[in-house]
Amino acid sequence: MSHVVIIGNGIAGVTAARHVRKNSTKEITIISGETAHFFSRTALMYVFMGHMKYENIKPYEDSFWKKNRIHLKQAWVENIDTDAQQLQLSGGDTMAYDELIIATGSKPNKFGWEGEDLKGVQGFYSWQDLELLEENVKRTQQAVIVGGGLIGVELAEMLHTRGIEVTFLVREDRFWGNVLPYQDGELIAKHIKKNGINLVFNTELDIIHGNNQGEVIAITTKDGLKIACQLVGLTAGVSPNIGVVDASNIPTKRGVLVDHYLKTIIPNVYAIGDCAEFYEHPTNRKSIEQVWYTGKMMGETVAQTICGRPTKYMPGVWFNSAKFFDIEYQTYGWVWNIPKENEEVFCWQHPTKDILLKLVFDQTTQVLLGVNTFGIRMRHDVCNQWISKGAHIDIVIQNLGAANFDPELFTAYEPLIVAAFNKKYKKQINLKMKKSGRIANLLTKVLNR
Repeated sequence: MSHVVIIGNGIAGVTAARHVRKNSTKEITIISGETAHFFSRTALMYVFMGHMKYENIKPYEDSFWKKNRIHLKQAWVENIDTDAQQLQLSGGDTMAYDELIIATGSKPNKFGWEGEDLKGVQGFYSWQDLELLEENVKRTQQAVIVGGGLIGVELAEMLHTRGIEVTFLVREDRFWGNVLPYQDGELIAKHIKKNGINLVFNTELDIIHGNNQGEVIAITTKDGLKIACQLVGLTAGVSPNIGVVDASNIPTKRGVLVDHYLKTIIPNVYAIGDCAEFYEHPTNRKSIEQVWYTGKMMGETVAQTICGRPTKYMPGVWFNSAKFFDIEYQTYGWVWNIPKENEEVFCWQHPTKDILLKLVFDQTTQVLLGVNTFGIRMRHDVCNQWISKGAHIDIVIQNLGAANFDPELFTAYEPLIVAAFNKKYKKQINLKMKKSGRIANLLTKVLNR
């Protein structure tokens, strides 16, 4: 019987295992040294804050794996011998494979800062990082976080709940400036400051200082600012975690190089999730996609190929979501930090609340290109249809009510947004479909006319 071995028990690897089992009787083994069972990585912050326990963040009961004939092996892979199709594991064990899926995820970036290996300097990605953080906060009254992204905000909120003073160093002139437009980044920055975090913009880390015990005591920025701290959180992005293939003949660049089928050039070896890098992305997106849902899609896709139905990875409309303290964020399609030459941007912001909606559309065709929402929960299926079907911006505005995730429980701002749109573009669009239990069907009819 063919043996599929998966290195990594994150969302990509586990999804691949589930779909291989769904479509075959192959023997399946998942190897991970991180934890014995798959867990929700985005929920680690809630374990730290005391809202959940480890057993609460496991999406599947422990009995799930035996029931579905998926063997779990807790070990680190130390070497991959592709000629013998064999893995060398920590502790001296070996394991043979017929098909190998590399799904080893990411690791926090380090950029060679002086002092970056001192005690109290860490990233936040793995279960081991959470355990290390619990140890580090025992001696921490002040913390510095480097890098203004999603993980940095999570870490800031976590530390703040422990009464730790947090200073956030951001290289750009606004929060997440390489991703968010100026107005969006300003909104989040004000919200973060409102929650008690010290944000310092237009600055970069230079040196991390330590004491005689090798522990962090301060940092200095490139513009000479010195900040006392006992913890430094490195959240300036992540990189593919591909150390497992270093000694093998599997080609890599930043990640493990794959084609549109997620295959490497080595027979029977695949890579998926954060650690995979496309020679050329099938939809001209970035060659590395480090997002939860893309890892899930890659797992589903590679399973089809392994089970005899070769399938190209086609992720569809880009989307992502996050939470910045109390603000829910969603993005669909493309909303660039600096608009492209052919793009028109409509932005509505609530005058007193941390709520914003941004719609980007083509100046010539008036087709919707992207959506950013802050503090407004929108329906994924509706936004996805608008962009995938090329909805005219007027149709989008008319049907904003269809995108309200739950109009009975959440405040409806659509009338204010439509009025602002009409005023800016001198139109007289009337809002339709404010509430409906048949949103998807009605919207499909509208878009298919």
